[in-house]
Amino acid sequence: MQKKKWKKFEPRGFVLKVKRSKAGLGLFAGEPIPKGACVIEYVGRTLEKGEDETITSQYLFEVSKTKTIDGGARSNTARYINHSCRPNCEIDIHKERVFILAKRNIKEGEELNYDYDTEFFDEYIKPKGCRCSKCQPEK
Repeated sequence: MQKKKWKKFEPRGFVLKVKRSKAGLGLFAGEPIPKGACVIEYVGRTLEKGEDETITSQYLFEVSKTKTIDGGARSNTARYINHSCRPNCEIDIHKERVFILAKRNIKEGEELNYDYDTEFFDEYIKPKGCRCSKCQPEK
């Protein structure tokens, strides 16, 4: 049997589980994920011009100056990926689509995270204190 050759921007269909984490709900690896693998795509409705100024969703992802995705629907499993100051995933925007790639090998059971590094982090996470494993290590 021949192994499938994966494209860089093709989610591989990994087993992912939504569970409780220190920051609320989080997305966890249900199996090992190799470094460089495309884990999942952040999907949702594309907002109309100006709609991002009036919508109350906390799952907005600005893709470009002209495109913002509202990933608030529960069908967007990527919405459960939390922030970390020492992330195991990273964002890559390709052809106005948002992909989450593994920065390193991720073990089964490990929470997936990336550095939000956005206005959202400054407005909602920073004032309350970051709860990622780098900022709040296990005791």
